[in-house]
Amino acid sequence: MVRAVQRSLVISAPITGPDLIPITLKINGQSFQLQVEPRRSLLDVIRLDLGLTGAKRVCNLGECGACTILANGKPIYACLALAIECQDKEILTIEGLAVDGQLDPIQDAFIRYDAVQCGYCTPGQVLAAKALFASNPRPSDEEIDRAMSGNLCRCGTYSHIRDALRGLRENPSGGKR
Repeated sequence: MVRAVQRSLVISAPITGPDLIPITLKINGQSFQLQVEPRRSLLDVIRLDLGLTGAKRVCNLGECGACTILANGKPIYACLALAIECQDKEILTIEGLAVDGQLDPIQDAFIRYDAVQCGYCTPGQVLAAKALFASNPRPSDEEIDRAMSGNLCRCGTYSHIRDALRGLRENPSGGKR
């Protein structure tokens, strides 16, 4: 029951909401049929229902980038996307980036250039970089900075992240510094 009090008037109304609705999400190449409340974020469904915990809940306001995933190859904040809005999208989380145990070149570059500290922001950083390099394999320093600007790192690993992405730009197949 919701109770609104305005002066001496008391209004009571039952709280009702939409029931669970069936949706199908395609995540990391797999289809998942789920029953969700329409108000649930993609982040909650990915983490709580599917157990894919790479995307992190930090600000829950779309300001930090820790929940970044790719939808149709574009980075989005999973905390701001409703799960029901993502039914026709190809979703990629950090868990789906490596193929057959082989790290993606972006992941490899982050390791080679020590672009991780606590690792909490790393999945979002890696996926933002993945989207950048998919659309532009040789981004300028300014394009790297712009593409990564939506992902915060509280440990301050920005210079290592830039180094990793510059290294990847110069040597897309990997290799040492």
